Amino acid sequence: MSAPAPHIPVLLNEVVNGLQPRDGGVIVDGTFGAGGYTRAILNAADCRVVGIDRDPTAQRHAEAVTADHPGRFTLIPGRFGEMAALLPANGFPDPVDGVVLDIGVSSMQIDEAERGFSFAKDGPLDMRMEKSGRTAADVVNEEEEGPLADLIYLYGEERHSRRVARAIVQARQEKPFTRTGELADVIRRVVRKSKDGIDPATRTFQALRIVVNDELGELERGLDAAERLLKPGGRLAVVTFHSLEDRVVKRFIRERSGRAGGVSRHLPDAGAAGPAPTFKDITRKAVGPSAEEARANPRARSAKLRVAERTEAPAPFGSHAAGGAS
Repeated sequence: MSAPAPHIPVLLNEVVNGLQPRDGGVIVDGTFGAGGYTRAILNAADCRVVGIDRDPTAQRHAEAVTADHPGRFTLIPGRFGEMAALLPANGFPDPVDGVVLDIGVSSMQIDEAERGFSFAKDGPLDMRMEKSGRTAADVVNEEEEGPLADLIYLYGEERHSRRVARAIVQARQEKPFTRTGELADVIRRVVRKSKDGIDPATRTFQALRIVVNDELGELERGLDAAERLLKPGGRLAVVTFHSLEDRVVKRFIRERSGRAGGVSRHLPDAGAAGPAPTFKDITRKAVGPSAEEARANPRARSAKLRVAERTEAPAPFGSHAAGGAS
């Protein structure tokens, strides 16, 4: 037997209970990572799990899960925002019983300094989940001061975004940024540590990571894809770690469950009554970690879980699917 996945996802029991896996069912783990959710789901029922991950390093964890659960697990390389196309293309043409998404960077990515996601350990200023495309260094070295300040404010919710952007532009005139430590040091010189002890670089690093990986756009596309993939009665479970992500999920579930107070801005005019609800909001209010889990795992403290159940109503035509981060 292979060793268990080293990184245990947050709200693990709550996610499995929310998904309600059944014998013979198919669950999509759209953010496979180290396979923690996948293993728990496979242990909970005699079902199949289809994992999706854009990070090439997920393959080694997938091999261990396959060895422990032969014939019940498949990993598909790619983005979860494209799962409605990826599943049929890989031999899964039918609707599925559940979709779980764990949004944002994984602990195993943060722990690898060479990936450049964290300022805790100096490493290349990269942050790419797929190891391809534009890096965080490209963003801070190429963006003009105004747009750079805007993205730090919008995606990092950094009140001092203009001060940070100005310091970055001044510093890069002498030497382009290549390391996480260099960038963190510049930010710390112009932003004070908050009363709760959060590092001044936290919000700017969050913003860069979101931009580099189009995380909010990917989340919106993933929610739409799940809506198209799930069978009636199928469950959607989404774990988020900051307010930007949670607002996207909360808005989506409220709109699709008919609780948004009006027709969604993403949908065509369907009259005063609005479109038929495609989801039933199961959690109603986001579920957070227990005090015990929060003490044992600091990463869990900001986690929120929302669960919704698919109705028989057809998925609406159009939505966020073609858009980017918003």
